Amino acid sequence: MYKKAVFSRPLVFLGMLFAVSGVAWAQSDTVATNKGDLKITPLNHASLQLQWDGKTIYVDPSGQVGGGTVYNGLPKGDLILVTDVHGDHQDRAKVDQLKGANTVVVAPKAVAATITEAQVINNGEKKTVAGVEIEAVPMYNLLRGPQPGTLFHDKGRGNGYILTLGGKRLYIAGDTECIPEMKALRNIDVAFVCMNLPYTMTPGEAAGCVNAFKPKIVYPYHYGQSNLQEFTSAVQGTAGVEVRLRKWY
Repeated sequence: MYKKAVFSRPLVFLGMLFAVSGVAWAQSDTVATNKGDLKITPLNHASLQLQWDGKTIYVDPSGQVGGGTVYNGLPKGDLILVTDVHGDHQDRAKVDQLKGANTVVVAPKAVAATITEAQVINNGEKKTVAGVEIEAVPMYNLLRGPQPGTLFHDKGRGNGYILTLGGKRLYIAGDTECIPEMKALRNIDVAFVCMNLPYTMTPGEAAGCVNAFKPKIVYPYHYGQSNLQEFTSAVQGTAGVEVRLRKWY
């Protein structure tokens, strides 16, 4: 299996080595929901922490890109979502680090071959797990792959996710190009959209998808060394869409 490029990021210490959340350098945002504030904390690369209604949710905890020390001191998760089998999304050690006695892991079937305790959800399925409404949506490549005739991400293997938290709809793209299913999304309040070559898409392609489905807030993530200014400039003219650039590396 190929390995994605690894990008380093310096750790920035702001006074204390670890804040209460365990992440001193990360910038957290809050979004109001009908069941209290949702707190969003970028962790690294494709990984984030969501805290809402007394629950802690992790997406794709992995130490492959940016290192694993960012997870030290974090609370155990009520729910862990994994999108795909590649090491920057599926990391057995980090899942174990963030699991508690009652943690539920949700993943596609391909991931459950390794994370065997995961509850499987497939593209198009909806489930309520740990009090969270989850919809699995497609994530895949249209054209790009390691060699002619193969793709980095085959349709149906991995999941993007739509989470409904207190009436707010969050879209987590996972690794994908600008696929028709993304363009067709509607009523997304917060979106996390990937961009980096050769594995997913260019900033311009990502912006084209965002301009089609018009989330209220969009976070570029999983961007490596992509030109975020290109993405921001292409989205800024779209009414009702706020771009939030945060520290993922």
